Amino acid sequence: MSSLRLINSVASKRHLKLSPLSWRAYATPATFKPQEKDPQLGDYPDLPWISNQELPARGWWDQQMRRNFGDPIQEYDEVLSMWGPDAPPVPPHKALFQLSLAISAFVGFGFICKYTLVPERPTIPREYPYSGLVRELGGLEENKAREKTEEIDE
Repeated sequence: MSSLRLINSVASKRHLKLSPLSWRAYATPATFKPQEKDPQLGDYPDLPWISNQELPARGWWDQQMRRNFGDPIQEYDEVLSMWGPDAPPVPPHKALFQLSLAISAFVGFGFICKYTLVPERPTIPREYPYSGLVRELGGLEENKAREKTEEIDE
């Protein structure tokens, strides 16, 4: 039971909410009642909802799983064990802010490169007399691209 005390102390130091029911309290109706304990568990202890990844790395009988010999196993051990989904080190709203900041910096750098770092044209564009040699080349109708015609080989 010493590991249960350790888990509770870690949770209280990190200000973690131990009940998974409180995570979704925002989406529940006003007449919400907490779920009753599963009758199939009997007198099995109701352990806090803390991932083993958040526990200290040293001081365990089984250091890989961060568990002492004889400790009760969490009801949702496959989710809260070391092999479960990773606990995010950065809160999702902060990660989204950092990602949007990085994307805007990248796009801003691209605009700076496109509009301020492009050198001026080294020459003046060539100007032809008579509206760009329209008359000398046969007019606008003669300079249009040929239309593709389908030729069938027989």
